[in-house]
Amino acid sequence: MKRLLALALGCSALAGAADAQTVCRPATTATAAQVPVVRYKSVKIEGVNVFYREAGPANAPVLLLLHGFPTSSHMFRNLIPLLADRYHVIAPDYPGFGQSDAPDHNRFSYTFAKLADTVDTLVTTLGVTRYSMYVMDYGAPVGYRLALKHPERVQALIVQNGNAYIEGLGAFWDPIKAYWADPSSPARRAALNGLVTLETTKFQYTDGMGELARISPDNWVVDQALLDRPGNRDIQLDLFRDYGTNVPLYPRFQAFFRDHKPPTLIVWGKNDKIFPEPGAHPYRRDLPNAEMHILDTGHFALEDKLDVMAPLIRNFLDRTVCR
Repeated sequence: MKRLLALALGCSALAGAADAQTVCRPATTATAAQVPVVRYKSVKIEGVNVFYREAGPANAPVLLLLHGFPTSSHMFRNLIPLLADRYHVIAPDYPGFGQSDAPDHNRFSYTFAKLADTVDTLVTTLGVTRYSMYVMDYGAPVGYRLALKHPERVQALIVQNGNAYIEGLGAFWDPIKAYWADPSSPARRAALNGLVTLETTKFQYTDGMGELARISPDNWVVDQALLDRPGNRDIQLDLFRDYGTNVPLYPRFQAFFRDHKPPTLIVWGKNDKIFPEPGAHPYRRDLPNAEMHILDTGHFALEDKLDVMAPLIRNFLDRTVCR
């Protein structure tokens, strides 16, 4: 009997120790005001419905989120709620991307000038006259073209794997450069078909990532479904061709950096093969005070390093925009 009692007491002590290790911290109650609401809207611009995500106080500083290829404002879905308590966040889908209309490429001009004009019209329609910009991939030339049109509107820049220097166009771009050199060649256009396949889309989300378990397969499933819409391949091939028009503008982009010196945060995935790390460092030539963080991740860094990037972005905006 004594032995059974001792065993029972021992088991009770072990159970108590286990319970002590798993006691939850006191819960905090989230109020509705602490959980930003994201709204999904669209505006018709020249007959094209342009979709955008919007969150945050209407009178707060505006942060314009400009997405890359082949995604949409979907790439910012996790970042938006982390900033929208203090910032008015607007994330559009360009025509041909995401939930925006994708008119046939024979009746709509898929150029970076047109994309920039569309975003410009959107923010003007929304009454926005000052904004910071998060630019990534295609978002960089779209955003920098906006900056050339309205330099006085740009409060700050967040640059994530978005190029503005020749050093950032590495081997990945060789077949695209060949198309720039001979844009009338059907063979050179057809050589780029592989860039809109599931294999390449998945590669962009998984290559160089620190922890693949963090990357939701929804990313490439959603993006590829949109790429596979009838006519969308030609839209993307037109934009590959037109990307070459951004390169002659690099000196003007750089002059904007030097002349206006917007506060700039650079958060760059160093393992990105599309816009590799050598494209990040030249920014410091024209923006010597830029804050730079080279992260051990790939192209879509927010999927892998949101826990690192969101605090950096918030701290940067708090110091430079909400002083």
